Amino acid sequence: MSPRKYAYGALVAALLATGGFWAQGAAAHEKLTVFAAASLKNALDAVNAACEAEVGEAATISYAASSALARQIEQGAPAHIFVSADLDWVAYLSDKNLTVKDTETKLLGNRIVLIAPADSGAAIEIAPGLDLAALVGDGRLAMANVDSVPAGKYGKAALEKLGVWGSVEGKVAQAENVRAALALVSTGEAPLGIVYATDAAADPKVKVVATFPEDTHPPIVYAVAQLAEARDDHAPAFLKCLQTSKAKALFEQQGFTVLVPPVSN
Repeated sequence: MSPRKYAYGALVAALLATGGFWAQGAAAHEKLTVFAAASLKNALDAVNAACEAEVGEAATISYAASSALARQIEQGAPAHIFVSADLDWVAYLSDKNLTVKDTETKLLGNRIVLIAPADSGAAIEIAPGLDLAALVGDGRLAMANVDSVPAGKYGKAALEKLGVWGSVEGKVAQAENVRAALALVSTGEAPLGIVYATDAAADPKVKVVATFPEDTHPPIVYAVAQLAEARDDHAPAFLKCLQTSKAKALFEQQGFTVLVPPVSN
C-alpha cells in the first residue's frame, strides 16, 4: 500500500472511531442524569426507585459536593437535573443561564449536628464560647470543605457565630464532601465532626452528640433545577415526582424537611 493510501486509510479509521465515540457520548447523554449533593444519596436513591415507573426510567445519579457538581455542569458535563445542598450553587448556575429558571425550586431542609463515633462517651452542649478545641484534643474536627461545600460553609458559619472558629480552625480536617467527613468519624480517624443530621442517621457507627441551633447559621435549603441543556424528555417528570407525596414520605424517613407542598402523582 502506498504511503498516501495508508495515511488516507488511517484517517478514515480515526474518523470512524471518533464518530463511534461521539455516538456513544450522545447515547449516554440521552439517559436521564441527575447531579445531586452527596448528603442526598440514601433518600434520593429511594425516591429514584419509587419514581421509575412514573418517570419512565430510573435516573443515573452522580453524587458529590454541590460545588464540584456545579463546576462540572459549568464545564459542560452532561446532566439534566441538579440538586444542590444550598441555594448558592443553583444561583451560580442560574446567573450563567445554565438552568431553566422557572424550574428552580426550594425542595428540602436539614440540620447540622456534631457527631462522634458511636462508642464515644462525649456529652456536649453547644453554646457561645464552647471549648471545641479542647474536646477535639490532639485529633481533628471533620468537616466538608468550609469554603465551597454547603455543609462545610454552614458548619463554619455556626462556629463563627458561637465565637469558636478561631480556636478550632487549625484542627479542622476538611473533606471533599459531607459523606467523606462522615466517614472520618465513622472510621475513628476523627473524634468529632460536623455533618447533616440526615448523614448521621444514615451511619450506625456515629452518634449525634449535639445539634447546632438554627439561628447560628443560614437556613439549610436544598434546591433543585432542570439544566438548560437538558434534552431528556423524562427530566420534567422526574422533577415533578420529587415533589409528590410519595417522595415527601421517603425524604422525611431520612430526616429531611420537605419545603414544597406535595403535587399529585
